[in-house]
Amino acid sequence: MSFDDKRILVIGGGSGIGFAVADAAVKAGAQVVVASTNPERVKAAATRLGNRASGAQLDITHEDQVAKFFAGSGKFDHIATTAGDWSGPRRTPLAELDLDAAAALFNVRFWGAVAIAKHGAGALNAGGSLTLTDGMIAHRPQKTSAISTAMCGAIEHLTRALAVELAPIRVNAVCPGLIRTGIFDSIPDDKREAQLAEMTKRQLLPRPGEPSETAEAYLYLMRGNYTTGQVLYVEGGRALS
Repeated sequence: MSFDDKRILVIGGGSGIGFAVADAAVKAGAQVVVASTNPERVKAAATRLGNRASGAQLDITHEDQVAKFFAGSGKFDHIATTAGDWSGPRRTPLAELDLDAAAALFNVRFWGAVAIAKHGAGALNAGGSLTLTDGMIAHRPQKTSAISTAMCGAIEHLTRALAVELAPIRVNAVCPGLIRTGIFDSIPDDKREAQLAEMTKRQLLPRPGEPSETAEAYLYLMRGNYTTGQVLYVEGGRALS
């Protein structure tokens, strides 16, 4: 299916997987709006994407901002959100867990997705879709990951429930594994490749994924007119290793 004349919103599109989704959509012929909390990042991303792209500042943790955005945004054919928050107790032993801080871990990926669905569904054209994002920690829990595991798992259940609630709008999710994004820039340059290799050596495909590879999953879910309520895994066989 061609993306010519399609209008796509990518929330979290200023960097990482979100930027790769926006880039792939532009190259496929779409008009793309990239949205993020960081105005400088949004401006830079829109500039890199060229004249088929524009940017918008949007903080999905504030429902009033989400409502205001969609009230004035015009119609979209597809919405994808890759927005995430890497702060908070992602790795904390249960005995040491601050429950108020733990609750905040749901604000972006989960409650942000709820706000997008609530206010964005009415902005979707007939045949439109909404694609959410979770992560493989939902399926490969580790000690100290109880809250992040629960949050990512909740997104998958939310996806199925929204597919029922919002039908015939299609709602799906992408579940990335270890993808080479800027989150790993904190690892020193001389150690990064060795650490990524160690982290992925037991996968069936023993390497990190690239954002451009992950973006293909989002584009499929936009194009896949007979696919809804599904979670598409892009994880190099991590679940089987």
